[in-house]
Amino acid sequence: MQEEHISSVFDRDLEGVQAQIMKMGGLVEEAIRVGAKSLEARDEELACKVRERDKSIDDLEHLINERAARILALRAPTAIDLRLILSVIKISSNLERIGDYAKNMAKRTSVLSRMAPVGDSGASIRRMARLVEAMLKDALDAYIRHDAALAADVIARDEDVDQIYNALFRELLTFMMEDPRNITACMHLHFIAKNTERMGDHVTAIAEQVAYLVTGSLPDEPRPKADMTSSVTGI
Repeated sequence: MQEEHISSVFDRDLEGVQAQIMKMGGLVEEAIRVGAKSLEARDEELACKVRERDKSIDDLEHLINERAARILALRAPTAIDLRLILSVIKISSNLERIGDYAKNMAKRTSVLSRMAPVGDSGASIRRMARLVEAMLKDALDAYIRHDAALAADVIARDEDVDQIYNALFRELLTFMMEDPRNITACMHLHFIAKNTERMGDHVTAIAEQVAYLVTGSLPDEPRPKADMTSSVTGI
């Protein structure tokens, strides 16, 4: 009976920390969506909401890490349960970084709203953000379902985000060369685009943690990367 009681408490602890991960993931999905919408609409009020809500994401990461550390210390999990707790810590860290990138997008939106629009770059960034948001939703679904195939699909889709980023990078360079007055706005837009591309990288890292959770090892194949700008710009 004592062993059954300990097992029941352990299961509740695991369920609790996974519920917090999903709550954190929902907040991050919203931050991506609202941040990109505020940029395209040049809406400072929406951008402000993203910045304000980032603290909730940070607080959840601290809570998740504290609970995960407590489980490790008190329950001494082994095998799949140990992988689950380690994955929780990694996933929460990646979610926090994605939230930071969304917050940075919102900060730059407040600056860009006072400048003349540059082409349809806001729409392109929002399209990137929608892809990243969909990838994140599927990565979290894969985590809950322990679905390695869905996680692999998320990893492959990061290439689509890279392709949009590459095209936008070239477009912004053209705008800057055609009219130096566009340089400041284009630099802000480039940083937003690059941060969105990096969001995709962190979602990919979450999907890789799902593979680790299910199989016990990270994917052997290097993740597909189609970002060709870093080697050129050093960014």
